[in-house]
Amino acid sequence: MKKFYFLFILLGILVGYFIGVSLTPRTVIYKNLSTSPIIKYLPCEEPIIPENVSLASIKIPAVDQEGNGVVTSLEVQAFPGTGKTLVNIDRLLFWTDTQNSIRIAKMVAENVTGLNLSKYDLVYTIHANATVIEGPSAGAALTIATIAALENKKINSSVIMTGIINHDGTIGPVGNVLQKANASRDVGAKLFLVPLGQSKEVEYESKKYCQKIGSFQICHTEMIPKKVDIEKEVGIKVKEVENIQEALSYFLI
Repeated sequence: MKKFYFLFILLGILVGYFIGVSLTPRTVIYKNLSTSPIIKYLPCEEPIIPENVSLASIKIPAVDQEGNGVVTSLEVQAFPGTGKTLVNIDRLLFWTDTQNSIRIAKMVAENVTGLNLSKYDLVYTIHANATVIEGPSAGAALTIATIAALENKKINSSVIMTGIINHDGTIGPVGNVLQKANASRDVGAKLFLVPLGQSKEVEYESKKYCQKIGSFQICHTEMIPKKVDIEKEVGIKVKEVENIQEALSYFLI
């Protein structure tokens, strides 16, 4: 009797398992920056976004693994909630630098807007292919988009910027400004905002130099410095900005 009772329980468990698997829908993956671990929401458990959601979209310049400038896009949704910060990481290599930039962006946005973000949920969706290199240089743009979403304001799509966001709202220096400016121009940007002192760069061109010594010729590669005015070189208006408040004056419509 005990044997049949055991088999009956085992059969019930197996039937329940296979029914559950067959009914399990597609999984959407988010990373909750408020609690760190990855959270998987099933469609019936996805964050319920109310009708009064505010959406802001901004273009972000970056550099791929080959050193080429690329432009990706970021969307921020803001709506009444409990202070969660969610990041849609579908098709994205999600790096620690980006996570930290979002945390700082949220803190600066709270200071600028005067809103209590423990009463709002923020959802970040970054559209990028897997070759985009990690780095904190999108921090200032992340902050702009966060503020725009919270204040329900539109972003001027003809403006693109690069820069690290500091905790006090100042904008820190980044690399590969020339490549990012070229990519911004190629997607139709009219104004490119950069950190202080970075509207001009020193580029180094490799050049082979050979010298004949007796019957031998010795060659080596030299790095020749060249000053580059990014605005003249790229053909796009370039403006240096010191802090996020100054950048906002160019972005918000």
